[in-house]
Amino acid sequence: MERVPEPELMEDPAQAEAYAAADFSEPHQAFVGHFARLFPSFRRGRVLDLGCGPADVTIRFARAFPQARIVGVDGAEAMLALARRAVAASGLKDRITLMRSRLPDEALRDAGFDAIISNSLLHHLADPRVLWQTARNAARPGAPVMAMDLMRPGSIDAAQALVALHASDAPPVLQRDFFNSLLAAYRPDEVRVQLVAAGLDRCSVEVVSDRHWLVWGNV
Repeated sequence: MERVPEPELMEDPAQAEAYAAADFSEPHQAFVGHFARLFPSFRRGRVLDLGCGPADVTIRFARAFPQARIVGVDGAEAMLALARRAVAASGLKDRITLMRSRLPDEALRDAGFDAIISNSLLHHLADPRVLWQTARNAARPGAPVMAMDLMRPGSIDAAQALVALHASDAPPVLQRDFFNSLLAAYRPDEVRVQLVAAGLDRCSVEVVSDRHWLVWGNV
């Protein structure tokens, strides 16, 4: 099935609210767990969260790594407004900084972050090189990089089946967004080609669920 792109930014406040209110605890906590599993020596440092959205992953990561400081960036003001609210409620404002940033962003180049994370950003990007080049340029040499995203299924029927399996109780707007995101997602073989082109060919690509792949390695 050919990829069907979707808008890069979630600027509609109602759409952002629905996303923030959804229960993504299972994949989001799994994301943090994967990082801890793959980079057991990581304890502290400056972490860049690319496409932080409403900051649920950002907050979970900060709680899992209490000696880390996280900068969450997103291009959508509607998402950042919800992220600011969530970070304030979490009591982690001293360790989480939020910033509006539309990638590519020269302000992130040579920033020397000690780790780069990204969850569910790639499928929003028309040009996937933007994510991988930003990760490479913003990290210090040898820093861990990890990204997780949706995996495009082989057919419309398969995408509809995933929506029925994982979002049957979700509001219609969330079901629609999930379906569109599945169609816009990249497949693992496509991601491997992207990584080679970005000079990140040492990174591994791992399928970690029926709908997610994981990229991880050191830059």
